[in-house]
Amino acid sequence: MAGCKTDCVEKPISIGFQKFGRFVGSNPWWFFLCPLLISTLLGSGFYFLEERESNDIEEQFTPVNGPAKLERQFVQQNFPLNDSVFSNQRLYTDGVYASFIAVSTSPSILTQAAFREIERLDRSIRALNVSVGGEALTFDGLCARRYKKCIPNKILDVYNFYGERFEKTELTFPFFRFGFTPVFLGYSVGGVNVSSAVLKSAKAIRFFYFLKEDNRSRTDLWLNEFLKVFPSNLSTKFIKVTYSTSLSRQVEFEANTKDVIPLFSITYVIAIAFSILSCLRFDCVRNKVWVATFGVLSAGLAVLSSFGMMLHIGVPFVMTVANSPFLILGIGVDDMFILISCWQQTNVHDQVEDRLANTYKEAAISITITTLTDVLAFYIGLMTPFRSVQSFCLYTSTSILFCYIYSITFFGAFLVLNGRRENRNQHWLTCKEVPEECPTDQSKWHELCCVGGAYDLHTGSEEVQPMNHFFKKYYGPFLTKSWTKVFVILLYMLYLTVSIYGCFQIKEGIDLRNLAADDSYVVRYYDDEKAYFSEYGPNIMVIVRSEFSYWDEKNMSDLESCVEDFKNLSFIEKDIFTSWIKSYKYYGYHKNLNLSAEHVFKDNLGTFLRFYSDFRQDVNFTNNSIYASRFFIQTVNISTALDEMNMLNKLRDTAQRCPVPLLVYHPAFIYHDQYAVIVSNTIQNIAVTTAVMLLISLLLIPNPLCSLWVTFSIASVIVGVTGFMALWDVNLDTISMIILVVCIGFSVDFSAHISYSFVSSKKLSANEKAVDALFSLGYPILQGAVSTILGVVVLSASKNYIFRTFFKIMFLVIFFGLFHGITFIPVFLTFFDMCSGMYDKVNKDKQGLEDQATGNSHGNNIQSKAKENDLTEKEIYFNHTFLPDVTEPCNSKPCPSVWGLTGISQDVQNSQMCMISTIPMFKVDSQTYTVHMYTNHDTATFAVNGQSKCGPDDQNCVGNVNVKSEMSNHCTANNIPSIFTSFSDVDGS
Repeated sequence: MAGCKTDCVEKPISIGFQKFGRFVGSNPWWFFLCPLLISTLLGSGFYFLEERESNDIEEQFTPVNGPAKLERQFVQQNFPLNDSVFSNQRLYTDGVYASFIAVSTSPSILTQAAFREIERLDRSIRALNVSVGGEALTFDGLCARRYKKCIPNKILDVYNFYGERFEKTELTFPFFRFGFTPVFLGYSVGGVNVSSAVLKSAKAIRFFYFLKEDNRSRTDLWLNEFLKVFPSNLSTKFIKVTYSTSLSRQVEFEANTKDVIPLFSITYVIAIAFSILSCLRFDCVRNKVWVATFGVLSAGLAVLSSFGMMLHIGVPFVMTVANSPFLILGIGVDDMFILISCWQQTNVHDQVEDRLANTYKEAAISITITTLTDVLAFYIGLMTPFRSVQSFCLYTSTSILFCYIYSITFFGAFLVLNGRRENRNQHWLTCKEVPEECPTDQSKWHELCCVGGAYDLHTGSEEVQPMNHFFKKYYGPFLTKSWTKVFVILLYMLYLTVSIYGCFQIKEGIDLRNLAADDSYVVRYYDDEKAYFSEYGPNIMVIVRSEFSYWDEKNMSDLESCVEDFKNLSFIEKDIFTSWIKSYKYYGYHKNLNLSAEHVFKDNLGTFLRFYSDFRQDVNFTNNSIYASRFFIQTVNISTALDEMNMLNKLRDTAQRCPVPLLVYHPAFIYHDQYAVIVSNTIQNIAVTTAVMLLISLLLIPNPLCSLWVTFSIASVIVGVTGFMALWDVNLDTISMIILVVCIGFSVDFSAHISYSFVSSKKLSANEKAVDALFSLGYPILQGAVSTILGVVVLSASKNYIFRTFFKIMFLVIFFGLFHGITFIPVFLTFFDMCSGMYDKVNKDKQGLEDQATGNSHGNNIQSKAKENDLTEKEIYFNHTFLPDVTEPCNSKPCPSVWGLTGISQDVQNSQMCMISTIPMFKVDSQTYTVHMYTNHDTATFAVNGQSKCGPDDQNCVGNVNVKSEMSNHCTANNIPSIFTSFSDVDGS
């Protein structure tokens, strides 16, 4: 139905690009050299690369205004640290520390032999020093202190106290009473076997060496020295040791950029090799080797220009941005293949300016749709609260814009320069002119390397490539068979079922261990920590965040009820609870104080806090008012990302329900905050981006229903990628969130190309349109998909989780997008003939004619029949490619096939003229409308008599000129544009 076309935007854009293509074709050197100059100038921004690097894990991988950051600010303001009484559970950061885990090679580590080796490691750490400006920085000078002593590892103190009796000592777990103080062993002894609270065996011991936080530059020097020296002390027999520091995660994360640089070099070589191989021709003139090379170079220039510009502006360069060049390379090569495909379909005899104009007219909308969708998808990604995502989206979207600009300027200009060489029939390598025909005495090898310039004689375009032929002759017809369509539908239902199942298996959040390389010492430390020390999780602060009447029994009843709610959570250990108010009441009970009276409560609180210095850090008691206070609860069995998410959500929900104004905090919550926003932000980005994609498709694809199919493809690919990435052990985190946004752009790419080609096709039926769309763009889409996968495939060999995740999701996006583009969407489009505007109009006209025939006279039937035939013939005419007559007329040579012409003197000898092969001469079967072509090989003689009329027995009528054929007595519609200009009815009227 013609009414479904919405080309009010698409048509002027195509015309505009046609004019622009002609302008580029007329001035190729300007458009070729200017991008090179611009890239050189902008590329100077890489001078600032090191200065712009911003790889702070907290800053880049946690929500910008996450609740935990506000909670930390509250804790920092109300509960300042007391350096003289260090308490690691009261830190509002992760702290500054070095640590190691010793794992026994025997069933238990609680042996003399194992502890002798542990003690030796401890001495070597405490002896570490680093010289700075003549000053020696030692552990003793930098350590965090409690009552003027470095914070000890209590389990080592217990070993030293018992000595040889240590193995026979009954250690209780998790608390062991050492002297007058209960020692918590849950964080220092792991892999335990406990019977009746008595420790029977343990597999691992963990030591911490906390340092002061007041001078990070000095402590960082000591920690770096620890990382250099400590590994050399690991020659142990009874234990295996892993180690880490508070700096390690950040240092190892920053080191990942070194891993990706050689991979990008390999990728670039692969991309060039694949592009050249795809564009290789056995015609030494039509060969597109240089075109492919400069197409890849165009994508490289886009990366150089965009990154350089962003660095000049001052946009932070995050490690995730290192993924972008792999992506841009794939996108740029994809556009290159589309442009080459359209260029090859232009007439080789046209001027190069006209060829580029026609190329841009056909390809501009496709690459514009894909560019707009990709760029907008990334710009919408800027809405996310993660700086790493924002930086990636900003760099990548700018790169895609440059890629698009360079494709229609730099690459288009090179197409023109290469086209001029082809017009001169010059060799692709030597640029020497070669013959078009191979001499009969030369070998096949001579023809391959020294003869070229072939083209399709019927269309005037370059010869159809074998893969295009495969899509047209084999794949397209196979795909449009009825039983194939049924199979495709069943396959799609299976795909959708598995995808939806996978969506329910998705896990959220990034595991911080994954920020380091697989072979990093940090990963081994985290593995041991998870294996042996996951029973006791973080010690959580529960904070009363405003003034509160602690002496009021009603208020205290509410608070105690809330405390019980926290203790009743499944992941909270009820018996481990630290509370200043509980201790204060115990203190008041022994002192016979009436703490229900406000003045008594406040008057004695200062004395209590001076006596119990730890609790002094838990109460903001200023100017005789309690502005805030906190107590601590202990979590258990928090080992997975799902456990962390549930813990955070339930703790905050419990605090929210409490009538007392509470908040919960732990330094790890800074990273756990991603769970609160990752899903909602992903859904928001996908929804907004999909709506924008639909709008673009409606504007640029001249058929609203097919635009809806594009939107359907987006949703389908997103569901598939999300489901299968969960089944491939990829979590929904900041890394995968980036790629899911990319997913939208790429799913549009494939479906938009095919949908636009489908609705633009001049074929009659939906099946023919699908085959024609696959013939035109099936191979370029396949090339683009393969090139993009090749662009990221080397990332699968990376030792870093971020790059491997990028590869996994990009592979799923491209694979499912490609499958939708060349299988699902073409089949689904064939179910809706309403996208076939001309075909539906013809059917409607035919139906109307048939309805008229039932009630009209015989004369009206003849008129209706004529009108119907006229419509059908016009369809054939519109769907056939006619070429101008460029063949010389007959001279003295006899023609194998001639026409006898009356009344035409020029180009005629003895009233005969050659039947020129470049003029389409054909007969149309009136029943099947099959076109039978006549060429100069047909031994037929046509006599033309301009005086006679077309009779019922010999009605070969062309352009109101009657033609008598010795071959046929049927009326045919022979159209010869080089001789006749009008198109007649079949009945000769």
